[in-house]
Amino acid sequence: MRPEPMPVGPGQESVWDYPRPPRLERVVRRARIRLGGEVIVDTDDVVRVLETSHPPVYYLPIQAFGQGALTPGEGSSHCEFKGGAIYFDVHGGDQVRPRAAWTYPRPSAGFEALAGRVAVYAREMDGCTLDGIDVVPQPGRFYGGWITPDVVGPFKGEPGSLGW
Repeated sequence: MRPEPMPVGPGQESVWDYPRPPRLERVVRRARIRLGGEVIVDTDDVVRVLETSHPPVYYLPIQAFGQGALTPGEGSSHCEFKGGAIYFDVHGGDQVRPRAAWTYPRPSAGFEALAGRVAVYAREMDGCTLDGIDVVPQPGRFYGGWITPDVVGPFKGEPGSLGW
């Protein structure tokens, strides 16, 4: 059952207008991530993936992360659209967040621009910003979208959204 999308205001977009299968696009935004009192990445080289009912997932160049900020993590997963993912443990200051970031080393056709890029679970970091605006993590333990004032839901991951 599809929920009722929230009204869209000026400068906003609804996640219910995003496509399925997802769409990948380069955006002009500055992403900054902090962990353990350190800025571990600050870049304007940003690609986002848009998928129906999900806030955007932002992918940043692996080389933009500070030295030692990413180390191989345990496990892997598979996305029907993007392919096989591997995980990173994220390090900042004296903090380590296991499996808090992921990449698609050999992304599926249509998602090749994700090669060499990393997405990070905002809920695991001290803070993430887009253009200086604080990011709210997508609800739920499984999802990695970043919610900002320019996107409206409701969002997959909220209570009762399992069947969306």
